[in-house]
Amino acid sequence: MDAAEAHFSRYGYGKTTVADLAKAIGFSKAYIYKFFDSKQAIGQAICVQCLDKVLAAGEAGIAEGKTAAEKLRRFFSGIVTTSAELFFEDKLLYDIAAHSAEERWPSAMAYMERAQALLKEIILLGRETGEFERKTPIDEICEAILLVMQSFMNPLMLKHNLDDLPEAPTKAVNLVLRSLAP
Repeated sequence: MDAAEAHFSRYGYGKTTVADLAKAIGFSKAYIYKFFDSKQAIGQAICVQCLDKVLAAGEAGIAEGKTAAEKLRRFFSGIVTTSAELFFEDKLLYDIAAHSAEERWPSAMAYMERAQALLKEIILLGRETGEFERKTPIDEICEAILLVMQSFMNPLMLKHNLDDLPEAPTKAVNLVLRSLAP
């Protein structure tokens, strides 16, 4: 996986074939196909690693927060910061994540599902502590917040909003928090 990631990082997902990967790694194409059924499967595995790093930063932010509001701020801050770092530090790997979002690969869908589950935990905590309102159905709140934050979480959209970092996501989270007030 590391060799494939390095190859994609150097040449890009679109310009790499399974034959290129096999040659770079020193294995036959047939041997690669024992483990992965396609280039997309390799790309998905790498995408999972990238998106896991992004969510790990969000989870670290949650762990650092003391209140539900602070956890929400740090969650999105971690995700946006790590996504932007990936974009600037390894554009070609970032392109795999963007491609996965565009093609709705299982790795991209799992990323959003996991983000929604983490967000739901924060909202439930905020409701328990009295920080957040309790009238709106929890699924509706989570979906709406993710829609608001899509511009900064979705790799396809983030690349169009890089000039607005970090102010725009902070403003969006502030708006979300005001809407959650009891």
